[in-house]
Amino acid sequence: MFTIGDFARHGRVSVRMLRHYDATGLLRPAHVDPVSGYRHYTAAQLARLNRIIALKDLGFTLQQVGDIVDEKVGAEELRGMLRLRRAELETAVAAAEARLVQVEARLRAIESEGRMPTNDVVIKNVGTLRVAELTATAAGFDPEEIGPVITPLYDQLFRHLDAAGITPTGPGVAYYEDAPEGGGRISVHAAVQVSAPLQDGAFRVHDLPALDQAATIVHRGSMDAVVPTAQALARWIDANGYRSTGYPREINLECPENRDDWVTELQAPVTRA
Repeated sequence: MFTIGDFARHGRVSVRMLRHYDATGLLRPAHVDPVSGYRHYTAAQLARLNRIIALKDLGFTLQQVGDIVDEKVGAEELRGMLRLRRAELETAVAAAEARLVQVEARLRAIESEGRMPTNDVVIKNVGTLRVAELTATAAGFDPEEIGPVITPLYDQLFRHLDAAGITPTGPGVAYYEDAPEGGGRISVHAAVQVSAPLQDGAFRVHDLPALDQAATIVHRGSMDAVVPTAQALARWIDANGYRSTGYPREINLECPENRDDWVTELQAPVTRA
């Protein structure tokens, strides 16, 4: 037998954890000295300890862990629990990866502070565009809040257009406005250029107004990493005597399957300061 200290070392856990598992009935010592109260464990108990640690690391509660290792959970129920936990972990990993993209974008924005953009900024007139669109509301304007709203909107819009027999005639156009309800919320418009009659129904077809003056810059890569490009455009606008008059439009010039290869033009409406 092993003392609790020896068993903890062999199991690569803390003595405090073993005492907690004993108190909760999850892993009882094989023997407790009636005089000294010292706990002793056997090597065979390492198998139960390993299962407990593995299940706990998967995110199960100690109650669930106990039910599983004591075989109170059937095989089918256990498979369901594991599938659910796998889905939760996959979602967490995807969220962490998206957050990492945002952190890297902010770092690039910080690194470029004080430098004028090397990208070409062009002032131009943007004519009226006829677009089909769907609209929804995002909690804010940062990419983490816009992305989960606009992507499903475009998926839904293209399904509607296909069902209506309408083929897009130009690139996608995403544009934004302050939401009527306020609180920093944003009205997200997922649009695409079409040649179709004006209509309001499952989707809206309307004429997007012209921009007399737009400061434009091309962003290459995923829109999750647009912050440095957007801030470079903002610095150029300020340094060249202009003032922004609204949210930039996003013109999807190239949208291959790999989002890192996307090419998007930002069109910020401006006027002379």
